[in-house]
Amino acid sequence: MTTNAAVEAVWRIESSRVIATLARLTGDVGLAEDLAQDALIAALEQWPETGVPRNAGAWLTAVAKRRAIDGWRRQTALRERYQTLAHSLEETTDDDPDDVIRDDLLRLIFVSCHPVLQPSSRVALTLRLLGGLTTEEIARAFLVPSPTIGQRISRAKRTLSAAKVPFEVPDRSELKERLGAVLEVLYLIFNEGYAATSGDGWMRPGLCREALRLGRTLAELLPAEPEVHGLVALMEFQSSRLGARTAPDGSAILLQDQDRSRWNRLQITRGVAALARADSLGRARGPYVLQAALAACHATAPHSADTDWALIVALYDALSAIAPSPIVELNRAVAVSMASGPDAGLTAVDRLAGVGALAGYHLLPAVRGDLLAKLGRGPEARLEFERAASLTRNERERELLLGRAANTLAD
Repeated sequence: MTTNAAVEAVWRIESSRVIATLARLTGDVGLAEDLAQDALIAALEQWPETGVPRNAGAWLTAVAKRRAIDGWRRQTALRERYQTLAHSLEETTDDDPDDVIRDDLLRLIFVSCHPVLQPSSRVALTLRLLGGLTTEEIARAFLVPSPTIGQRISRAKRTLSAAKVPFEVPDRSELKERLGAVLEVLYLIFNEGYAATSGDGWMRPGLCREALRLGRTLAELLPAEPEVHGLVALMEFQSSRLGARTAPDGSAILLQDQDRSRWNRLQITRGVAALARADSLGRARGPYVLQAALAACHATAPHSADTDWALIVALYDALSAIAPSPIVELNRAVAVSMASGPDAGLTAVDRLAGVGALAGYHLLPAVRGDLLAKLGRGPEARLEFERAASLTRNERERELLLGRAANTLAD
């Protein structure tokens, strides 16, 4: 007789007795049946390895009783927890003068950006829990494999649990310590809205609006922090273009082809004001203020041809000096190509590709394809656009890149 057959035989003989015993102990027939079923599942899992116990009925009853006791203990702990929470809620008012963060979501972001976590883990965890981003979307934002992000999130949860981190609002003195991670989270959420890493839509405007709302709230909370105003300015400038970035059919429109009369002038004005406020605080420009200054160059140029590309290159040089990254270098290469010609831009892009820092990042071949097309190297450009299309996971972006590949071939 196989083990499964033995389990079936034992169950046929003992189940009613086990259920009856459990019903007497719990006073609930339905619960008794559920507990007996749990015990049966445990038998199916364990008996093939341990063998059928001599008193199988007693074994099933003991397992079911243990499950019942564990369940009651959990219910008791949960009930006590609810009582504590209820007491806390009764003692708390919405106008608590010590509550420095009034926005619930922003409060949770600060709590999740606890210093006990590594910076990369804080951001990954916060984006997963509060930004609503998938592991794959976060991985694309960080340019790392999805399993790496999965491990960071799991490790962060274990670390918070082991450290018994209280889920409470940090003191005002701790806000600055967590500010860098909070700003990074807000900007990554905004970027996912501005250029969706996957899906059928070119953008996810709801994420942009939420990140900007939180940024404005943060600026009211920390008015003396220039980087906060810088991030707000950057998001205002970027948001001002949302309405002009897609055609009625949802297809993407590149910056140089956008109808600038559709840009939101109120948001540009707000962006200029936020950037001026950041500069007025008298500190050296940080990465968000510099990026806001870059965005301002585009937002305030009446026409694409009026863009001050020399100033943009200089701003990228400053940004690269304080926050170097392959993405910054790729964007700088584009600016160099506009200021000094596609040959100069291509040299910079090829230098970047040579070190392999952006392998697998679709915008590297996309930029290279654009520069090759401008240099009249059509077949090479087409291959680069096709390679970029194969790497992106956004359908609208894939359509755009394949369209450019086809147009390059036609030229």
